[in-house]
This record gives sequence, structure tokens and C-alpha cells, in this order.
Amino acid sequence: MKIEGGCYCGAVRFAAEGDPLFKGQCHCRECQYFASGSPNMVMGMPGDGFAYTQGSPKPFSRKDLENPVTREFCGDCGTPILSRTSALPGAVLLKVGTFDDPSVFGSPQMAIFTIDKQSFHGVPEGTAVFERMPG
Repeated sequence: MKIEGGCYCGAVRFAAEGDPLFKGQCHCRECQYFASGSPNMVMGMPGDGFAYTQGSPKPFSRKDLENPVTREFCGDCGTPILSRTSALPGAVLLKVGTFDDPSVFGSPQMAIFTIDKQSFHGVPEGTAVFERMPG
């Protein structure tokens, strides 16, 4: 599979190739900040098949956490593009809203960190649900 996408203003573009590692819905409180209160829709892709094709993102990692997630976003318009975490080395967690064709996502295979799920968050029927990250 090949996915192309970018930020809202077009300053940052990317391409990702390979088989998706997973399709997920993350309800953690941190993701809610970046998804305006909604769960974060992500597709895990192999990092070795990912490249920025235009522009450079701005990275952000919290300094007060032992194993922070690194979030990369457009420094111009602020669009979140991806996350990288030590829990999934060698993977990039692409934000589905940045895909040129978001319909390739389909539906999530799992909903994670539902311990932080809000009452207004929906999880599609039949989706595997985990209070935290599955083992």
C-alpha cells in the first residue's frame, strides 16, 4: 500500500509504503488534545517505508515524561502529521486526516487507552477495545 498526504497548508508532504501494522483509534488524554477532543485516528506504518517529500515538520516531545511520544506537525499551520513512540520502534503512527485519501483507512481494528474515553466518543461495533496499550 502507498499512502501520500500532507498538512492543511501544503508546506509538509509525505509518502508511506508498506503493509499497515494496524489501524487504530486512540482515546488517551494526550491524543484528545491533538484531535480537538475526539479520539485520534491513526494508521501504524513501517518507518523504513516513510519519508517526507516536501518541507520539514516540527517535532515536539514532553520533557517531563520518562518515555514521551514524539509528535511531528507542520510548523506553519499546526496540522499534526504523525507520532513516534518507543513502544513501537521502527513504526510511524500517521494521522488519518492528513491522507490525500482518508477512505483507505476503512475502520479501526482496535480502540486503545479507552480508560480515558469520553462519553461522547464512539467505538465502532466489533472493534477490539483495550483500556491501555495491548500487550
